[in-house]
Amino acid sequence: MNKNIFSIPQAAEFCSLSRGTIWKYVKTGELKASLTPGRQYRILNKDLELFMREKGMYPFAKYQPASKKILIVDDDSQIQKVLTNVLSAQKYETAVASDGFEAGVKVTEFKPGLIILDLFMPGMDGFEVCKRIKENPLSSQTKILAITGYDTEENKDRIMEAGADGYMAKPFLKDEILKQIEALLNNKKSLTISQKG
Repeated sequence: MNKNIFSIPQAAEFCSLSRGTIWKYVKTGELKASLTPGRQYRILNKDLELFMREKGMYPFAKYQPASKKILIVDDDSQIQKVLTNVLSAQKYETAVASDGFEAGVKVTEFKPGLIILDLFMPGMDGFEVCKRIKENPLSSQTKILAITGYDTEENKDRIMEAGADGYMAKPFLKDEILKQIEALLNNKKSLTISQKG
């Protein structure tokens, strides 16, 4: 998409929809648009992309995160190996990142349905990674399961406020993390599992 701003007829043509259908989406607020002084609607490129992605329209349908793909973001290679083995045995496709910057690249390339995110890593920490992923319209639907060896109420509150969908303290049982992942990928309410309870 090379244009920055679309009129309703241009957006309709790009989406292969009628002008009336696009107008209806604008009026209901499903497609964000602004009104010019001449009372014409204008739609920003990013808002049209987001709308198309949410509606599963070509060519943006392919950017939907894949629920069977899980990105493991942890600087501990042992945790990476254990989680990769556990998830592979359950037929999940996995990728790993050792820090926040690598995680950002992998999210774009790998398009995971869920990210298992350690809170404390060198460079960009898990709080910042989570915030950036959830603020980006192209990755905001990706589920994030935060894991940490530093289980405190403050850390739990901070990561949930940053947008995480679930929280677990290390060490955790294999069955517990698989149950959490399944709940998150099926859009069920997540549990927060800490060492205290």
